[in-house]
Amino acid sequence: MAPRNGNQPDVYFCAGPRTPFARIDGPLARLDAVRVSVPVAHAAQAMLKGGEVPDCVVWGAVVPSLSVSHIAREVWLDAGLEPHVPALTVVQQCATSLAGATAAAAQMKAGRIELALCGGSEAMSQTQVGLTRGMSQTIRRVAQAKGPAAALKALGRLRLRHLKLSVPSVKERTSGLTMGDHAEITAKEWRLEREMQDRFALASHENAVAAWERGFFDDLVIGSDAYRITRDGIPRADTSLEKLAKLPPVFDREGGTLTAGNSSPLTDGAAACWVATERGLERFEEPPYRARLLDWEVAGVDIERDGLLMAPTLAIPRLLARNGLGYADIALWEIHEAFAAQVLCTIEALNSREWLRERAGVDVDLGRVPEERINPNGGSVALGHPFGATGARIVSQTVKQLQTTGGLALISICAAGGLGHVALLEAV
Repeated sequence: MAPRNGNQPDVYFCAGPRTPFARIDGPLARLDAVRVSVPVAHAAQAMLKGGEVPDCVVWGAVVPSLSVSHIAREVWLDAGLEPHVPALTVVQQCATSLAGATAAAAQMKAGRIELALCGGSEAMSQTQVGLTRGMSQTIRRVAQAKGPAAALKALGRLRLRHLKLSVPSVKERTSGLTMGDHAEITAKEWRLEREMQDRFALASHENAVAAWERGFFDDLVIGSDAYRITRDGIPRADTSLEKLAKLPPVFDREGGTLTAGNSSPLTDGAAACWVATERGLERFEEPPYRARLLDWEVAGVDIERDGLLMAPTLAIPRLLARNGLGYADIALWEIHEAFAAQVLCTIEALNSREWLRERAGVDVDLGRVPEERINPNGGSVALGHPFGATGARIVSQTVKQLQTTGGLALISICAAGGLGHVALLEAV
């Protein structure tokens, strides 16, 4: 995206509601990705004046469902809201709901819409196991067969290799490795010590717990009888470096450094945010937390050469250089924490002039990343990571924190497939 100009309307990211986040097989386990989203849609609609509705709904979930293909529309209809509002389903792995928000922003820059509800959800506990393609084809042919002879002929095509279940995998299709496997490889390449990762994870928990205690999340996280919890169930007030150090490596059990303690957990939850023009903001009952969207950038990397989760290290410098900014100009950094290692490797790469020049194509001295400005209210390691919801969670967290911090904020999300999605916001 090019920097804004006078011919385009200002666009704002606004805070929206989210569920409490819970570990897989926890309090939200009985809700699928649609049902966990419905109370969030109701709470978001309640933020508008009577009779007002968004111009569109943009929603996404990463884990596929055998029964729902267009989750954005299904969430809106299941919520019983105005059926004339169109819906768009967007998926960009961990960056799904941020991608939805910038997609809506692009429509606003083009003058097509004024207000959009964006978000996503994940019901990891409801992941469905399917049949192999061969078994599915056999069942379909038997069901369509005209007479017993045709049915027997269809059954005759069944092979032993078809007689198994198809379990969704968290592995990268192109490499056959999990995201954690890739993060381990990158951590080794950057010679990242285990203690650094544990310290980062501890800070994430401490910041999240402190934010809950001072009420930061009170007007961002909604309650519902369907949820059975009223606050995030993952942040640990009792964790310590000593406890984290005792946890065994998960992905490389012999020489690895990534553990359950310094990695984001599998999480259930849903989250929403709003995208609006000035005229769109007039539809709210009360002014929401908001920040002006200045610019955004999406990047992809060569997974083998650069590392699966390192695309933000290309997107961030390109975004900042395009806007004439350095790292010190960013007052608030909200970086998705798939793993503590991934964030720390990202920082190391951003601080490397050689990396920026050779990988990002940016030959400018951006300074050094101010680590003390990163995720002051906790990140995904502590709060959890329902894939489709994380982007909206971070947007809402960012625009609220900017009310205190002021200045500029940078949102950065790495995503499976070697993708990165970043956005630049300004306090108003």
